[in-house]
Amino acid sequence: MFENNELPQFPEPYWRASTEFQSFSKLTSDIEADVAIVGGGITGITTAYLLAKEGVKVALIEAGSILNGTTGHTTAKITAQHDLIYDELIQKLGEEKANLYYKANDEALQFIKNKVNEYKIDCDLTAEDAYIYTNSDDYIRKLENEYKAYERLGINGEYVKSTPLPFETEAAIIMKQQAQFHPLKFLNNLIPSIQNAGGLIYENTTAVDIEKADNPQVITRDGHKITCKHVIICSHFPFYANGLYFTRMYAERSYVLAAKTEVDFPGGMYISAEQPTRSLRYTMMNGKKLVLIGGESHKTGQGISTIKHYEALQVFGDKYFGIKEIPYRWSAQDLITLDKVPYVGQITANIPNIFVATGYRKWGMTNSVVAASLLRDTIMERNNPYYDLYSPSRFNADPSVKNFFTLNLDVAKHLIEGKLEYAFRKPEDLVNGEGAVVNVNGKRAGAYKDEDGVVHIVDTTCTHLGCELEWNSGDCTWDCPCHGSRFSIKGDVIEGPAEKPLKRIDER
Repeated sequence: MFENNELPQFPEPYWRASTEFQSFSKLTSDIEADVAIVGGGITGITTAYLLAKEGVKVALIEAGSILNGTTGHTTAKITAQHDLIYDELIQKLGEEKANLYYKANDEALQFIKNKVNEYKIDCDLTAEDAYIYTNSDDYIRKLENEYKAYERLGINGEYVKSTPLPFETEAAIIMKQQAQFHPLKFLNNLIPSIQNAGGLIYENTTAVDIEKADNPQVITRDGHKITCKHVIICSHFPFYANGLYFTRMYAERSYVLAAKTEVDFPGGMYISAEQPTRSLRYTMMNGKKLVLIGGESHKTGQGISTIKHYEALQVFGDKYFGIKEIPYRWSAQDLITLDKVPYVGQITANIPNIFVATGYRKWGMTNSVVAASLLRDTIMERNNPYYDLYSPSRFNADPSVKNFFTLNLDVAKHLIEGKLEYAFRKPEDLVNGEGAVVNVNGKRAGAYKDEDGVVHIVDTTCTHLGCELEWNSGDCTWDCPCHGSRFSIKGDVIEGPAEKPLKRIDER
C-alpha cells in the first residue's frame, strides 16, 4: 500500500491484483479443433464458453496470460449507456439500427446477470443506475436530445437536474437498472465449463499468421499449427492483415485511479458528457468502497505526458471525495470504429471462415457478449438479428467516408512530424526511472533507464508502418501515434497492429 494519496509507482489494475488465476501451458505441438479462437479476453472466453456448450471443440490461444489485456484494465460497467450515442445513431444510421444496438447490449447485460445467478458467481455484481451528466451549457441540448432518443427507443430512463454526486451538475440523464461487477471473477467461473466440454486453452502462444483454406490453419510464432474449420480473432486489434482494419479504427487511451476516500461514494455509475471525461463508480475491497475515478481519454501516442492524466484525475478525486490513499492505478486502450459500432463477423466479405471482433470503443463488457453470441450463431448457422448492424463489411456513407479521411489524414500528419523531429538528449542524460526520445550516433532512438541504472535503447520506428513512437511516461511504454501499437521498454509488442518487436540498439 502507498501512504497518503501518492500515485503508485507502477500501474496495476485492481481486478488482476485481487484475483487468482489458473495457469495454462504453452502450445508445443500441432493440434486440430473445430474453432480456433485467438485472444483470451472477455470476447474470447465468452465465445469459447458458448461454443463449447454447443458441443463444438474449441482451442483458445493467448499471446500472454488470459484476462490481462483490455478486459483486465476496464472499469467494468455493464451498461447499454455508451456515452451520448443513441441520438447520433438515430441521426446517422436510422432509428431501426439504433434500436438494434440498444437491444443487443441490453440482452448482453441480462446474459451476464443470468450467468451470475446460474453459477452463483461471487463477482460483486450490483444493480446500479447509469448517469451521463454535464456542467457545461453547451451539452444541455445534447443531453436533452439523447433523452428524446431514449424515449423514441423505449429505454427506461429519466432526465434530471441533479445527481447524488458531491458536486453540482446542470443536467443529467439516467439509464435505469444497469450493473457493475468484478469482470475477472465472473470470467474465471466460465473457464471450467470450457474445459469440461473438451475445450483447450493455451497461454504464451502468439498467433502470427493464418493460412486460408477450407480448413484454415493458425500459425504460431513457434511454428505450430492449429487446423480448424473456423478462426475467430479476438485479439483486440486483429493480428491478421486482411481488411485493412488499421485504416478503419483509431486507438484511444484512458486512465483509472482506484482510491480510498474521505467522502462516501453514493452509488451509481457516472460519466461526464464533456471533455475531459470523468468516469466514476465504486467496487468493494475488503468490505469497504474503492472509488474508481477514470477518464482523460486521448489518442494513443499523442498529447501531453501521460503521467499528467493520472495527476489530473488525482486532483479531481481529491477535490470532491478527499483521497486518503490510491492503492491502484491503470490505463486501458480502446479501439474506435468509423461509425462507433464494433466490427463483428467475417473479416472480409470473401473469407467465410475467418471472423473478427474488435472496435468496442470503451464499452466492451456488453459489446463483447454481443460479439460472442453473434459469432456463435454464425458458426452454428443460425440467424442473428444483429448480423448486419455489426458486420465488418458495412460502410455507411455518413459518417464512415468523412471519418475515414479524417482518421488517415491524422495518421499522415504524425508520420511526417515524427520523421522531422530531432532528438537533442542522450541516453546518459536520463535519471533512473526516466524514458525519452534520445540521439544515438546521430539517429533518433528511445531510451529508458530503469531503477537499477540499466539503460534499454530501442529503435523508435514502429514495425507496423514506420511511424515514430512516443514515450508513455504513465505506463512506461513506447506508443505509436498513428495506429496505436505499443511496445515495452525492451521493444516487445504489447498492443497491435504491429507484430514484430522493435530493434534493440547498442550504443557502442
